[in-house]
Amino acid sequence: MKSIFLFFLVLLLVGCSEENSRSISELFTDSPAIMGKAEYLDSPYVTAGNRVYMVGHQNGSFPPLGWHIKGEMGGIWNHPIKLLDGFEGKLTIKGDSLKLDTAQEFINYPFANKHIYIWESKGITIERWQFVPDDLQGIFVQFVLKNTTNQDQQGNFEFIGHSDLIPTWLGERTQMTDDKDSANFEKDKWVVKDNSNEWYAVFGADQAPTSHGQILEKPGHNGISNTLEYTIDLPSQSQKILSFVIAGSYNSKSDALQTYNQIGLDYFNLATQKKDRYAKLVSQSKLTIPDASLQETFEWLKYNSDWLVRTVPEIGTGIGAGIPDYPWWFGVDSEYALKGYMAVGQDNIVEQTIQLLDSVSMAINGNGKILHEMSTNGSVFNEGNINETPQFASLIWEIYTWNGNKEFLRKYFPTIQKGLSWLMEANDSNKNLFPDGFGMMEIHGLDSEMIDVAAYTQRAFVDASKIAVELDKDDLAKNYQELATQLKEKINSELWSEEFNSFADFLGTDEQAVHLIEDAIIRADTLNKPWAIEELEATKKQILNNPSNRLRPFVLHHNWVVNTPMEMGIADSAKAFSALDTAKKFTNPFGVFVTGIDRDDSAGKDFGSFEGSKVFSYTGAVMTLPTGVQAIAENNYGRPDEALDYLQRMTRSFSYALPGSMYEVSPDYGMMAQAWNIYAFAIPVVQQFFGIQPMASQKKVIIRPQMPKAWDSGAKLENVKIADNSVSIAYQKNEQGNIELTVSQTAPNWTIQLELPQGDYEIIEGKAETTRNAATVTFLSSNQKLKVKEN
Repeated sequence: MKSIFLFFLVLLLVGCSEENSRSISELFTDSPAIMGKAEYLDSPYVTAGNRVYMVGHQNGSFPPLGWHIKGEMGGIWNHPIKLLDGFEGKLTIKGDSLKLDTAQEFINYPFANKHIYIWESKGITIERWQFVPDDLQGIFVQFVLKNTTNQDQQGNFEFIGHSDLIPTWLGERTQMTDDKDSANFEKDKWVVKDNSNEWYAVFGADQAPTSHGQILEKPGHNGISNTLEYTIDLPSQSQKILSFVIAGSYNSKSDALQTYNQIGLDYFNLATQKKDRYAKLVSQSKLTIPDASLQETFEWLKYNSDWLVRTVPEIGTGIGAGIPDYPWWFGVDSEYALKGYMAVGQDNIVEQTIQLLDSVSMAINGNGKILHEMSTNGSVFNEGNINETPQFASLIWEIYTWNGNKEFLRKYFPTIQKGLSWLMEANDSNKNLFPDGFGMMEIHGLDSEMIDVAAYTQRAFVDASKIAVELDKDDLAKNYQELATQLKEKINSELWSEEFNSFADFLGTDEQAVHLIEDAIIRADTLNKPWAIEELEATKKQILNNPSNRLRPFVLHHNWVVNTPMEMGIADSAKAFSALDTAKKFTNPFGVFVTGIDRDDSAGKDFGSFEGSKVFSYTGAVMTLPTGVQAIAENNYGRPDEALDYLQRMTRSFSYALPGSMYEVSPDYGMMAQAWNIYAFAIPVVQQFFGIQPMASQKKVIIRPQMPKAWDSGAKLENVKIADNSVSIAYQKNEQGNIELTVSQTAPNWTIQLELPQGDYEIIEGKAETTRNAATVTFLSSNQKLKVKEN
C-alpha cells in the first residue's frame, strides 16, 4: 500500500545560529579509530551506552535484525522498551536526492561511530556522527554537511523517525502489553507515546524545522513514522551542522523531555566526559607487546566490555552477554567474563553484576542456584543450568583475590553454601559426586554427568574451601577440600578415555550414548562430515558389542568442554598433554570448534565467512570462549607458545566484520560484541603470561611470568589494579637470552613476590630478599620499584 504523507506547515521559523552548533568530530582527532571493510557495510554496528544503545547497519540503514524478538533487536533500545526502529535522512538539492542509507565508509571509535556519504555529482560530503551519553536515556546524532565546491548551494534535509515503543523480550510475563503509538509535534520536536503505557520517545534537532509531517502507519504495526524537514544553506567551501537528539522513557513524558533537553544543551561536554572515561579504561592493564594486532585487540576488548554494561535502575546494573540478541543478563556468561573484567580494572561493574545475579537468583530460587538468563524487565527465562552454581563460587573467590574485601566474602558465602548443598543433594541421585544436568553444551540429551559440570564442581569446592578458611570456618573448609580431592581423582580416573586421548563428553548409560550417537550421525550427515559418521558408527558398534550396565565415559561429540579439566588445572599432567594435543585436531584458523564432529577437511584452511544456518544456531561454529579456554588450559601446563597461538587465532576475527569488535562466532556470526571475549584474552595475558596472582587481603601479589618466545624482545603490562594498589611489569630477554624484569607498584606496604625460572639473578634496582637459589625474589614493601636480571 502506498504511504500517504500528511504535512503541516510551520509558519514561523526559529533557527539556531551556526555558532551555536559545535561538531563533536574535533574530539576524535586523537582517538583510536578503525575503518570498516566495504564488503561489510551491510552488516551491524552498535553505538553503546549503559542506558540506551543503537544497532543498525554500517551503511547507515536500519533493517530488521535479530531473532529473540524477530526482526526487532536492532534500532534504538532503552531497556526494557524499544524507542525507535531507526531513522532515515535524505538531502535534496535542485530536485535530486541522496538518501543516507548507503554510506561509502564506516569508522568506529571506542565510544562513537561515523558514517560517510559522498555525493560526487553535487560535491557534497556528509558525515553522520553518533554517541550515547553515560547514564542518560538518549542518543546524540550529528550530521555534518560539507560543500566542497566553489558554488553556493541550498538544499532540503528530511529526517524521519520510525518509532516502535514495544516491550523487551518476555514483556508479556510482566504485563508489558504493546499498543499503538501516537505522536504530537511540540515545540520543534516530535513526542511519541504508546497509547496504553507511559512509554515515550522524543526526537528533534537543534533548529526549528521548516515543516513536519506524519506517515501513516503500516497495517499490523503499532509504530508510527514522523518527519522533520529543514532548509540547509551551504555556501561554497563550507559546512553545516545539524544535530539531533533522540530520547525516551518508560516512566513519564517529563523524564523523556528532561533527557532530551539535557543532551541537546550539553552534548559536547557529555561526549568529552565519555572520552575521558574511556581513556581511563584503556590506561588500566595497558599492554605493549611486539604483536601490534593482538595489542590492538586487547585494547578494544576493554571498550567492547564497556559497551555491554546494561543499567535498568528499577532492577540493577550488570553486563549483558552480547549484542544484538543477548543484551540482558546471564549467569554463566558473567561468571566467565567478570574474571576478565577484573583483570583489566573494570571492577565497579564486576561487583554490580554479582549483586544483581545474587539478589535475583536468591529471590527466584532461594537455594543458592544461580540463574541462567534474565530479561531486562526482570523476568527470568531459565532459572539456571547446573554448571552456573559451582562457577559462582569460583567467581566470588577470584574476585576476592583482587579486591581483598572480606565483607564481600561474607555477603556471598551464604549463597555459595546453599548452592553447593543444592548442587550435591538435589542433582547427584547416585551419590557418585558427579551432579547430573545440563552444563555449557545445549544439545538435547546431554544432561547426565557432564565433564564441564564435574570440572567446575571440583574447582568450586577448592575455592569454597579457601573462602571458608578466610572466614574462619575450618571444619567446613576441611569438608570442602576433601570433596575437591575426591572429585579430582574421580575426574582423572572415571572421565578419561584412553582410546580417544581425551576427557569424555559425559558419563552415562549405553542407552543414552546410543541415542545421542544416532542424533549425532544425523547432524554429521547433514553437515557432510563423513569422518564423523564413520567414527560415530564405530563407537556405536563397540557399545552394542560390549554392553555394560554401569555408567561409562563416552566421547561422542568432541565438545569443547572436554578441555575444562585443563582449564581448571585439575587434569593429571600426562593426560593433560595428550588431551591438549588431541584438541588441536578440532580447530581452524580462527580457533576451536564448539562441537568437534562439525570439523571437516577444510579445518585449518578456511579463512572465509561463517555460513550460519537460516535459523540461528551454533552448529558448525568456532567460538571465542572455547578458544580462550584452550589458551588458558595450555598456559596451565606450561605451554605459553601454544596459548599464544590460540590468542592469535582469535585475533584474526578482530575487526573482521565490525571494526573494533570481535564476534561471538568466528569470524562474523552471532553476536557482534560478546562479554566473555575479555575472559579469553585477559586471563591468559594478565594472569598467565605476566603471571599476576593477587591476594589483596594480604597486601601481596605473586608474579610468576610465563612468556611466549615471541614476546622475548619486550612486553609491558602497566597499571594493573589490585585493590588500592597498581602494579606494572616490564619483561624482556637480553641478547644473552637472560630475563630482565622490572616491577613497580603504587601502594606502600605491599609485598611483591617474584617466582622466576631457576637461575642466578642480580638485583639491579631496589631492595629485595632472595631465596637460596634466587628463584623467588621478595620485593621489600618499603620500595616501589624492583629490577632484576638473570645472569
